Amino acid sequence: MRALWSWALYDWANSGFAALVQTFVFAAYFARAVAENETLGTAQWGAMIGVAGLTIGLGGPVLGAIADRSGRRKPWLALFTALCIGATGLLWFVQPDVSFVWLALILAGIGTVGSEYTMIFYNAMLPGLTSRKTVGRWSGWGWGLGYAGGLVLLIIALYGFVEPDGWFGIPREGAMHVRAVMPLTAVWYLIFCLPLFFFTPDSPSTGIPLGKAIGEAFTQLRDSFREIRKYRDIAVFLLARMLYNDGLTTIFAFGGIYAAGTFGMGPSEIILFGIGLNVTAGLGAAAFAWLDDHLGPRKTIVISLIGLIVPSTVILLIESKMLFWIFGLGLGIFVGPVQASSRSYLARVAPAEVRNEMFGLFAMSGKMTSFIGPFMVGWLTLVTGSQRIGMASVVVLFILGLIGMFFVPAAINKTK
Repeated sequence: MRALWSWALYDWANSGFAALVQTFVFAAYFARAVAENETLGTAQWGAMIGVAGLTIGLGGPVLGAIADRSGRRKPWLALFTALCIGATGLLWFVQPDVSFVWLALILAGIGTVGSEYTMIFYNAMLPGLTSRKTVGRWSGWGWGLGYAGGLVLLIIALYGFVEPDGWFGIPREGAMHVRAVMPLTAVWYLIFCLPLFFFTPDSPSTGIPLGKAIGEAFTQLRDSFREIRKYRDIAVFLLARMLYNDGLTTIFAFGGIYAAGTFGMGPSEIILFGIGLNVTAGLGAAAFAWLDDHLGPRKTIVISLIGLIVPSTVILLIESKMLFWIFGLGLGIFVGPVQASSRSYLARVAPAEVRNEMFGLFAMSGKMTSFIGPFMVGWLTLVTGSQRIGMASVVVLFILGLIGMFFVPAAINKTK
């Protein structure tokens, strides 16, 4: 049990990067204070997320296949965790001036790549830690704990740093009160990732040297793509996930920017909204964890996608900030479940001998085309001058992903 809770605590640690860097604090700070203007900043941020997503999509399957051959996952997890922590801490040096645009984009891009690569090896650990009957609830509890971690960190950031009378009295010159949140996030990640490395067992090493493992990984990937018909149902699932995860990626990349630009929300309001969103998302992930084990991950994903499509559409049409809060927080209920059930679906069906590789393909399905959503939002916003028109691409991606899930079976025999 200690091993599982230590594994789940990594979600608590990692979620700070997504919440404070990618969505609610640094992304909005970049668009409003670093970039030349919010419209151009939105396009630049979208381009960065797109390039990072393409990098993750291309490299993820290779890294997963290498881990399958070498056996151990923790060394890879440690490497990319350190990469993300380092890049996050260095964001402190991004000052509110257009001359820091490239530094901001490069560091945020490196952090994004590191954060997403960690999840390949982290996700692949779950099936070896629990039974197939309970993998759904542990996946959901992990996501729920992640949102709880993001919630606590957002509260610390708001009342300790961003508010004028913050606990720590951070000066506001040069946006120090906002920039200081980045080292805080890095330290948070470092502290709470440690239990996994200390208490969660790793897969044993196969004894295959790294050079040989890399060569065999490419051979394994080639054979997997050639024999994809053997895993046809998994392929259909990964294609559907590719579409709806692009929508989620876009929400995470532009949520804070959209709130700031369309509804005029300041840093404190955006963080408060992020706190509320983490509450609803965490509750949704924890509650739907039981639903996953009882109804199955496919039905849970379908229900969650419908729950994402409706409020997302409404948010594009409304003018009231109060209604934005209501429907935005309602949307959060379904963000966690669709992610957790996607992980548990693959954990249930992936053959053990290629599990890391399948989670590498899982990362690819979530990132190979993830540049499409951010690019669409960024450039549609730039061309039309309307963030609403840009964000409409999110709803389209959710609808396409939902259609794809109707072609995915409820259960797959692992021996197929």
